[in-house]
Parts: sequence; structure tokens; C-alpha cells
Amino acid sequence: MNKNRIHIIWILIAGLSMAAGMWIGYRLSFRRGPELTLQERRPTDKIDHLLEFIRENYVDEVDTDSIVDEVINGILARLDPHSIYIPKRESRRITENMQGNFVGLGVEFQMDRDTFTIRRVLPGSPAAEAGLKAFDQILAIDGDTIAGRGISADSVASRLKGEENTHVKLLVYRPVTRDTFLLSVRRRKVPLRSIPAAVMLNDTLGYVKIDLFSETTYDEFRSALRKLKDKGMRALVLDLRGNSGGYLKEANLVADEFLSSGKLIFYTKNKDNKIRKVYATGRGEFEEGPLYVLIDENTASASEIIAGALQDNDRAVIVGRRSFGKGLVQEEVRLKDGSILRITTSRYYTPSGRSIQTPYERGKRDEYERHFYERYYTGEMFSKDSVHFPDSLQFRTLRGRIVYGGGGIMPDLFVPLTRDYHTDSYRYILLRNYLDEFLRDYAVAHYEDLELMTSSEFAASDTLGPSLYRYVMERTGGREAAYDSVKVRKFQNLLHALLGRDLFGTDIYYRIRLKTDPVIDTVLAHPQVQQILEP
Repeated sequence: MNKNRIHIIWILIAGLSMAAGMWIGYRLSFRRGPELTLQERRPTDKIDHLLEFIRENYVDEVDTDSIVDEVINGILARLDPHSIYIPKRESRRITENMQGNFVGLGVEFQMDRDTFTIRRVLPGSPAAEAGLKAFDQILAIDGDTIAGRGISADSVASRLKGEENTHVKLLVYRPVTRDTFLLSVRRRKVPLRSIPAAVMLNDTLGYVKIDLFSETTYDEFRSALRKLKDKGMRALVLDLRGNSGGYLKEANLVADEFLSSGKLIFYTKNKDNKIRKVYATGRGEFEEGPLYVLIDENTASASEIIAGALQDNDRAVIVGRRSFGKGLVQEEVRLKDGSILRITTSRYYTPSGRSIQTPYERGKRDEYERHFYERYYTGEMFSKDSVHFPDSLQFRTLRGRIVYGGGGIMPDLFVPLTRDYHTDSYRYILLRNYLDEFLRDYAVAHYEDLELMTSSEFAASDTLGPSLYRYVMERTGGREAAYDSVKVRKFQNLLHALLGRDLFGTDIYYRIRLKTDPVIDTVLAHPQVQQILEP
């Protein structure tokens, strides 16, 4: 057992002992029975004895597992904001996401009125091979009717998953043809892509979106990078917006693709001031050529490491808004019951020496979370001038440019938050959860035309967005088409992209969505890109 884990265990032991003391530190009135003795024992013995006494003697039935969960959460709440406990019931889903695969059918679905409707079929999945399509409705699983019975989505998901190479029988209704049929699908491993899109924005500018750093991210990224280079990519946009982090090792490997040998990527420091430095190896496949990294307020942790490393080494132009500001490194400890602890064991620093962790006080997580949402009220999301850093937090990049620590990565090119597609009709649809229903009904009504389209034809269509928009206006009674052309155009684009995602996958979604993305517009207007795009 390594030193860090020993520290973690003793923190838990001490915390549990404190919690037990709080529970019994006041007088209790109860019928005299077996004596609860809490004399000198190891802290874990005290907790076990206390829980045993509660199980055997407490007046009501008590779920002692939930008590233990609350105690652990109480302990961690006294530490930093990112040390967390993940109960067993949630750990499986998180583990699947981080491993990059699960055993099942490969469909995304949701409750639509009283029926479970497939929103998307993952390419190459068992569901795709069996012939399931977007907007199909699942009426029964293994002969058990699920439609109209109030069964939860989690329950349906668990029934679709199972042991590898086992079969599940589905009763399916296909609205577009009005057919009902039985289908037997063999469960197997389904990859969960952490890179939902890798596309060319034009003849020379590539785009890669990374959602999460899982066990498969680096392999996915290398494959995507090679395909884009084969298509003529000379400049790259790496989109880390909304990326909350993940495995540090995978982020390090991705950063290494852009940095020459010997360049510092980041370093960590633990409570004993032991420093571990991580350097680039020089094996990268894109160490030269214009590089743009997109970040926003939800870019955090491992994704901030990449942004900070590339900014400090003057390797990339960072575009967007200030990142979240998580500079703490967690070690994951799996407990015997399947639950997970993530405990902060060190802090990481960018090559210039910046700690980008947002300041916090131990035990005050509410204030820490409130600090994030205050960005919206202070105007920071809409104006670069609203972001202030003290001079004491100034650092310099490799070429001497000034950058700041103390709370996130500040971009080189600031792009304010916009909500141009938030029209009255859009808000109306979201509040009533009509969006997916409208897309399904449109697809059913236009099935014959959509079935004949290739993904590229769908993405390039100039008529689908306006057609979808008119359909939505008819369904909502909206009358906003005449007075705000920018909002209408972006709303049309959103509808077009969402239907493309359901029918063809996430590559098509991003290919369409990026056409009206102000951050992409900022990149395209940057001198480096303009120069490389010249004939």
C-alpha cells in the first residue's frame, strides 16, 4: 500500500471517529438493553460497534448503509471541494464512462410521453447491426411490457445491459412505417467515444472535440489526428469546452502530441512538497502548425492542464472564456462494496508555475460553488474587462507573455457568451419538453425524403433548417420569424444539428452546429488561419 493511500485511510478513520462522537455526544433516552460500550477502541471498531447496536436495537428499521454514506460525505465536506464519495449505485455508470465501454445494445433513449423512444443508435453497435433506428419505440423487453407503466429510465437501461453474448428480445414499434416487430439483439461491448467529433472545417483546418479524458481518449485522438492529416489538415482546433477532466495520464499524452521533446507539460506537488515533473517526449504528430484550443467556464482539471501547458509554452492560441479553475489532483480508491473515493493528494502547476485552482476554504463548499455562478452576475461571461487578476499572480510564458494564476486559464482571445438562439419559441419548447417530440414527428412526416439523404447531403442542406423552423412555428403558434434574423438563423441551425445527430451521429451534429459558432468564427478570423488559408 503506497503512502498516499495510508494517509487517505487514516483521514477516513479519524473522520469516522469524530462523526461517531458527534452522534453519541448527547444524552439518549431509551429502554435499557444491551450496553453500547464505546471505550478505548480503534476508531473503525467504534463505528462497527455503533452500527451493529443500531441494527439490533434501534426502535425502527434503519438503512445503515445510507448512514455510512452520510458519514463519509460529512467527512469529505470538511476537506477540499473536489474530494468526493461516489456510492455503489452510481459507480458503475462512472466506471463505464471512464473505461470507455459498456456491455449492452448501444442505444440512447428517453421517455416520450408514456413510451421509451430511441433517440440515437451508436454506429457499429449491436443495435445498429440488428436494424434498430432513431425514433423506434420499445414496447416490451423479454416479453414484459414497459410502455405506459411508469417504469424508470434507469430500470430500462439496466434491463438492456447484461452479460456479454446474451440476448434480449424487444418488441419494437417503428412510427415512420407504422410497423410492430420482434427483434432479438445480442449484447456485447459497446465503445463509449470520448471524442464525439473529428471533422474538417474547410480544406486545411481540422477540428477535434474531446468530451472527457477516459482510458481510450489518447488512442481515439491519435486515430482522429491521423485521419485529419490524411485529409489535408494543416491547422487544428482542439475543442475542450465543457470537458470536466478525467484521467491525468490521458491528458498528458494528448498534450505531448503538440509539444517538442523536453518541454514541461505540468508538475505536481504534494503535502510533503515532493515535486513530480512531466515532460514532453518529442513523439508528437502535430508539434508544428497553427493550433487553437477552445475553453469555457466548464473546462476543468485535466483539460485545463492541456490548455495551460500549451499556453505557457506559447504553442497554441487559447480561445473562449476563463476556465473553471480546478488545480487539484485526486487519487481514486475503490472500496470493497463497489463505491469509490476520490481524495485530493496533490496540486498541479502549469509550466510557468501557475496554480490555477480557484481559492477555497475547507469545509465551505457552498461558497466555492457560489463563486462559480457569480461569474454570470459580475459580467465576466460577457466582457473580458470584468475579469480581474491581482498583479501578485502574474507569471510569464516561455516567450515572456504575461499570464495569470489563481483561478482558471484566461484565454488569449476572449469570446463572450451568447444566447442568440434563445427565442421565445425555443424557451417555450424547452419548458414543456417538446423539442424531441417535434423532431420525431418531423422525421416521421418527412421519412421518405430523409431516408434518401446521405449524411453529407443532410449536413450541406440549406433547406432543412428553415423547414424544421417553420414546422416548429406551426406547432407552437410562434410569430417571431420576421423580427430577429440572427436568432432565427441560429435556432434553425440548432434544430438542423439536433435532427442530424439523431439520424447520423455526433460528427454531423458538430459539422452543422459549428457553422454558427462565434468561437469558431473568432478562430477563422485570426491572422494565422487567414495566412494558411491563402492560396
